[in-house]
Amino acid sequence: MKKFFKILLWVLVGVIFAGTFVYLYLNSRPKETVYDTVHPEICDVERTTVLTGKIEPRDEIEIKPQISGIISEILVEAGDHVNNGDVIARIKIIPEETQLSSAESRVKVAEINLEKARQTYERTLALYEKKYESRERYESDLAAYKNAEQDLAQARDQLTIVRDGVSAANAQASNTLVRSTVTGVVLDVPVKVGSSVIQANTFNDGTTIAKVADMTDLIFKGKIDETEVDLLSEGMDVRISVGAIAGSDFPARVEKIAPMATDDNGTNTFEVKAALGSGDTGKLRAGYSANATIILEKATEALTVPESVVEYVGDSAFVYVLSDTVGKQNFERTPIATGISDGIKVEVKDKSLSTDKALRGNKR
Repeated sequence: MKKFFKILLWVLVGVIFAGTFVYLYLNSRPKETVYDTVHPEICDVERTTVLTGKIEPRDEIEIKPQISGIISEILVEAGDHVNNGDVIARIKIIPEETQLSSAESRVKVAEINLEKARQTYERTLALYEKKYESRERYESDLAAYKNAEQDLAQARDQLTIVRDGVSAANAQASNTLVRSTVTGVVLDVPVKVGSSVIQANTFNDGTTIAKVADMTDLIFKGKIDETEVDLLSEGMDVRISVGAIAGSDFPARVEKIAPMATDDNGTNTFEVKAALGSGDTGKLRAGYSANATIILEKATEALTVPESVVEYVGDSAFVYVLSDTVGKQNFERTPIATGISDGIKVEVKDKSLSTDKALRGNKR
């Protein structure tokens, strides 16, 4: 019995040894590499670039006061539609003491002159009625009296303008009424009731009461790298996508390309403006971040291959063409002339390839 177990043990050791040898032998043999194959296709290929930027009104107008003072009333808020000439705010005048004193003094002088002219006119009138004074003197004193009345009215009106900023003769055109100079939508009202405002002058731009823009005339403003700017031209079609509006795709057209570059963190970029179409832009708001996709180059019905099967060496490009389908896969390294690439497909310009050729793809 012991002899039987010894024989069985040696047999098991031999089987294990032989199995290990066979396993190591099989794994030491080189494995055949098998590749998937792809075929060239006829399709359209485009090279595009994406510009980042913002949606802006073409013209954004800042409404400023014609006089200095304090805001007493604001009649609009952001989002309101206004027409040209609509009153958007009222200003309370804080008169300058020197001007106020001068205007008050002029009123007093005009009152004195009027009283003197009135007395002179009344004496002349009494004598004229009794035939003791000439008609010429009567008419002269009457004219002087009327002129004195007019001077007093003018002095009082000037005092009202200096003190209140309102002319009694034309209150509707008062400088205290801030009016919109364009028709559009109020984008912002940066002041509040009680805020001090100043008019624009040589030394100051003046206080902005409101910003108004025509939201039916919008543009996209973005930047493009100097390496691609020469591929752009005015009139090229653009597709605008706005991140805040899911699935948005607005048509636009390149309107202006800046003639001079600007330094953008060490990179030269050029500003590009594209006019949005007059379609459904009602959802757009000023300041929206947006991306503009521009087709730089396009080839229609071109012979293309996947970018992943092309091997680039310097300025040359190669593909591996299947030369023998019997037995082992054999591929021949073939140079090709490439054209437009969209990052997925690349155009093949020469006629060395056709759609019936099989090309080496990825390993299985």
